[in-house]
Amino acid sequence: MPNTTSPQQSEEIQETSLSLYLEKWSSQVRKGSLELLLLLFMQKKEYYGYELIENVKTILMANVSEGTLYPLLNRMQKDGLISSQWRTMGVGIPRKYYTISPLGKKALETMKQEWLTMSIAIQKLSL
Repeated sequence: MPNTTSPQQSEEIQETSLSLYLEKWSSQVRKGSLELLLLLFMQKKEYYGYELIENVKTILMANVSEGTLYPLLNRMQKDGLISSQWRTMGVGIPRKYYTISPLGKKALETMKQEWLTMSIAIQKLSL
């Protein structure tokens, strides 16, 4: 059976495929850098979960769900990179505040160096 796809249809299929590929790639880059971003935020001050979500959304200009963030925070806490503490501020519901640990600060320095190395490599290859 002969191919009945026109050149224009073929190009549209390729563009759609590329768009889907780049969307997945972009999502993976964001997920892979989320721990680094969280540690960068927490090096400045402590945050509660919702506050972190809103700040990450603003920086990434992308949606980050609670279903992504809270399991990651739990894993980071289990790994000793951050600690948390429940607090009630005045009247209201308790909030869990997260802070970077000494181990998290060491990890952050290594992560920043890795990011810098990768950025330099990308810049060199892009010239």
